[in-house]
Amino acid sequence: MAFSFDTSRLLLREWTSKDAVFLFELNSDPLVIKYTGNGSFDNIEVARKFIEDYDQYKLNGYGRWLVTEKKTGLPIGWCGLKNQGFIDLGYRFLQSSWGKGYATEASLACLEKGFEHFKLPEIIGRVAIGNYASIRVLEKLGMQYAHTDTCHGLPVKHYKMTSKEWTAMKSKQSIHV
Repeated sequence: MAFSFDTSRLLLREWTSKDAVFLFELNSDPLVIKYTGNGSFDNIEVARKFIEDYDQYKLNGYGRWLVTEKKTGLPIGWCGLKNQGFIDLGYRFLQSSWGKGYATEASLACLEKGFEHFKLPEIIGRVAIGNYASIRVLEKLGMQYAHTDTCHGLPVKHYKMTSKEWTAMKSKQSIHV
């Protein structure tokens, strides 16, 4: 059975080939991918092939998860963890979902799964300089600025959180996902 979990408003689950149309549409919005350094998929079949070849769930037990809104059952984005030699927290949402707290809510749930279920020692969040909304999300999560680097040719800020910092923050703030 595929791994899934939820928050009060969202369901996060592994991608399936049926999600190719959604991922194609999500990555076709130039504003959605503006700060990612990624391009769009050439077509739906390329998106489907991407999903079929996606190996993070098999390799690590975690990955990027499709995010659906519980109330409507419709996909609104993705959020999750990716092992890239370090564990990267990433997310991407439809413009219609921006400003509703979904990125923060989904990311908080992913941090909880990463630290408590998968016992990860540290999680990194990278954000393009100039992407102030995503910088604010990482700061709201309690992640701390670490350094500046480049990713996909873009200058990015790295934020990080350790499992020890997660535990301290969770006990101090009574976080409930």
